[in-house]
Amino acid sequence: MNEQSINEILDKLMTGETSEYYVKNDDFMEFRQVLVKRPDFKHFRGIGQRGGDVLYEYLKEPRS
Repeated sequence: MNEQSINEILDKLMTGETSEYYVKNDDFMEFRQVLVKRPDFKHFRGIGQRGGDVLYEYLKEPRS
């Protein structure tokens, strides 16, 4: 995964083109480094899965 492909995934979540995205444990740190740089970071919710994987969703209202 590179920064460009991660941003494309995050943009699809933001626009609603994709409702959720599953990030494998091996890709988590790289994915998160790109995610936290975004101005809409608080709109993304990561739900931890068994084995260290994370399921991401985009929220219309930012989380607190």
